Amino acid sequence: MTLVNGPKSAAALSSSLLQSCIGSNAFRQGKSVHHRLIIAPPASPPDLHLSTKLVIFYSHFGDIAAARRVFDGMPRRSVVSWTAMVSAYAKNGRSREALELFALLLRSGARPNQFTFGSAARACAGARCARSGEQVHACAAKGRFAGDMFVQSALMDMHLRCGSVSDANRLFAEMERKDVVSWNALIRGFVERRHYNDALGLFSSMLRDAMVPDHFTFGSALKACGAVNALYNVELIHTYIIKLGYLAEMVVTSSLIDAYAKCRILSSARVIYDSMCEPDLVSSTALISGYSMDRNHSEDAMKLFCKIHLEGLRIDGVLLSSLLAICANIASIKFGAQLHAYMCKKQPMGDAALDNALVDMYAKAGEFSDARRAFDEMPQRNVISWTSLITAYGKNGFGEDAVTLFDRMEEDGVKPNEVTFLALLSACSHSGLMNKGIEYFTSMMSKYGINPRVEHYSSAIDLLARGGQLDDAWKLVQKMNTEPNSSMYGAVLGACKIHGNVPLGETAAKNLFSMDPESSVNYAVLANMYAESCLWEDARRTRKLLAETSRGKEVGCSVI
Repeated sequence: MTLVNGPKSAAALSSSLLQSCIGSNAFRQGKSVHHRLIIAPPASPPDLHLSTKLVIFYSHFGDIAAARRVFDGMPRRSVVSWTAMVSAYAKNGRSREALELFALLLRSGARPNQFTFGSAARACAGARCARSGEQVHACAAKGRFAGDMFVQSALMDMHLRCGSVSDANRLFAEMERKDVVSWNALIRGFVERRHYNDALGLFSSMLRDAMVPDHFTFGSALKACGAVNALYNVELIHTYIIKLGYLAEMVVTSSLIDAYAKCRILSSARVIYDSMCEPDLVSSTALISGYSMDRNHSEDAMKLFCKIHLEGLRIDGVLLSSLLAICANIASIKFGAQLHAYMCKKQPMGDAALDNALVDMYAKAGEFSDARRAFDEMPQRNVISWTSLITAYGKNGFGEDAVTLFDRMEEDGVKPNEVTFLALLSACSHSGLMNKGIEYFTSMMSKYGINPRVEHYSSAIDLLARGGQLDDAWKLVQKMNTEPNSSMYGAVLGACKIHGNVPLGETAAKNLFSMDPESSVNYAVLANMYAESCLWEDARRTRKLLAETSRGKEVGCSVI
């Protein structure tokens, strides 16, 4: 056998070696190949295909600087070279550089292909720049690539990531041919934009068009099912997965566990989990997150954590956050403290979501000193961190501490959100800080531009009513931009009973009776208000109505 020598065969061999390094994720070996090429006698001219392969190699491992050095050193470039570099920037989140290079490509006179346009569209999606995306779309149409499925799928994804669902839908409808990538792009886009029912409708259309789904399709469809608790659809998709042989795919199995868990069918989720040869972090987190939504499965979650810990499975902040949520719900301070110790030993500092879960766990267990210590030790605090502690102080009657903490939050430059103000109003209401609470209610709108929700109005009305400012509370009920609910009228009625305001109490009671005529509590409060004001005949008449309302209801009893 005769071996062919020369620069051509050496370049081909090097290209093949680099491709092998890409396939086996052997970065160090690939760099060695490049180093040998550098010290070898230079080829004249340098091999174009080999230089392009080096760009692809470095971009695959995220070494964009090295890829660009190779690219800049190329005396001539093909469209594949340009596309490799544009794609490298786009895939590694450097959208601006990708678009700048794409513009340079156009100015150089090179003619982009469908993969170039696809990479440019991906860069527009990463930059959330719809205007640049429209320009790429126009260039693709001019170059007769607008009808290419790869380009259309990339443009569709760009429209979805830029928030234009209608444009993505229109582009999808205009496609003459659709492959599974096109369907997946739109289904995934709907799910990411939380248009879950649209995603499931599109999945059904895909099946009707006899398009065979892949594991990415099933992952997106199951996520949509879990979000809207569509158990029937989960079971249907489960059947398709078994039929098409995708049950061995880890991403599909994890999605199934997550979907069943969110539909509260935890027994099915556990059966699938136990059937896995090697459960991974994602599947374990999905099951434990499902357990965290049901107090009856708290012990199962803890046992599962101990099992995966003993097996040496990697544990991350998301899984630990779910476990801390379970400890918070059942006030299991012992297990929560053990998780905290594990975090100190194993987890890196600075996971805000995990730190927030730890503060919440200690606060709900009533360990306020530990909650405050965990809060103070956080290297970074976001609005959720502050709100968690303010909520804890407020619920346990430490209104002054909640107010002090809020003032400190403002001093630190953290902008409160609507949940923060809801916690603050509740804290003020339960601690009798009426003036302070109304001040916060006003500043929420005037200073921070947050429009009050029903819950904010309800807290403010309760605050005024508890403070005896019944006329102001009633004025707030009347000037609301939403329909008052029973809790608002109930707060006014309860305060009228305490402060003896019979006329306003009767008005509030009439509204409550029209909303919920069978609620005996409202009749009882009204009757007691009459009795305390010595209006005995009105009290007797109301108690008669109370008896008629309560007739037929099962009488409560105690086992003691």
